[in-house]
Amino acid sequence: QLIPSFSVHSRMMLSVIFQVTCSLTAWLSLYAGFCYWNQHRTYEWSCRLVSLMHGVLVTCLSGYVALTDGPWPLTHTGTPNTPLQVHVLCLTLGYFIFDLSWCMYFKTEGDLMLSHHMLSIGGMVLVLGLGKSATEINAIVFISEITNPLLQARWFLRETGCYHSFIGEVVDFSFVALFMMLRIGVGGQIIYSVIVSSSPIWLLKAGGLAMYIVSLGFMIEICSFARRKVLKKYHAWKSVSGGVVPLKTNGHLAPH
Repeated sequence: QLIPSFSVHSRMMLSVIFQVTCSLTAWLSLYAGFCYWNQHRTYEWSCRLVSLMHGVLVTCLSGYVALTDGPWPLTHTGTPNTPLQVHVLCLTLGYFIFDLSWCMYFKTEGDLMLSHHMLSIGGMVLVLGLGKSATEINAIVFISEITNPLLQARWFLRETGCYHSFIGEVVDFSFVALFMMLRIGVGGQIIYSVIVSSSPIWLLKAGGLAMYIVSLGFMIEICSFARRKVLKKYHAWKSVSGGVVPLKTNGHLAPH
């Protein structure tokens, strides 16, 4: 009876490997297409277009799985993976492999972002190999990727000179609010459910806790950014109300 069981598991793993390979190939092809269509732009422009598309697509898919298709991540941690969960994780795993490789090759990100990518890849590989616990990982993907389109929109606004506008303010506020409510608030609840449950293995619990610590690191950076922005606006308002006219600049404002 061990042979049929091993055979089924082998077929499942081959299916996972095939799906991840197809996903990676698709994201690479999309990136190559963007590079070809945007030859006057930088490579980062094309990479962030891919990130934007992935963020929108995977947010919708993982959100549907977590909120509609089920099971509920706060009460069903460690349950067997559903076919839809496997498809979504394979799709996003291919993207994360692409994006991590790109970031390491072009050396565009710091240790915090690289740690986030490696932990995400490790968590997805683990649950796909185990055949369970995709419920909580899918939920983490959802709350992590829902802020990604806003992050990419902020970058594109800066690149096109439209960041210092009402739209830029809305994007910044929405990003900070969603990050604090979902990645810190809801994310903390998910990690707590994983840790107190007896179903997930200890390695998954440790990885989830590490992911949350990385999110806390991002939170510190975001709070620092928000503080600088509020102080800058306060000083600008104080200067205007006091009748002090600021000096003209060459159009290039210091980044937040």
